[in-house]
Amino acid sequence: MTIERALFLLAGTMIILSVGLSHFVHENFVYLTLFIGVNMIQFSFTSYCPATWLFKKMGMGSKCDNVKPS
Repeated sequence: MTIERALFLLAGTMIILSVGLSHFVHENFVYLTLFIGVNMIQFSFTSYCPATWLFKKMGMGSKCDNVKPS
């Protein structure tokens, strides 16, 4: 699994989890969904995401690692 796929898997899982928690447990869990969305927007501007740092530490490679320069 590449970092890019793992990042989408983590974000999607966390969004579904936070929506479920806000519906069944307490409505303030909606702030977790808000945090995830803000983090995704911040990543699009800065290219920094704590999850990608963690995935790299775990040894996952990027999709770009397999591309050879022409």
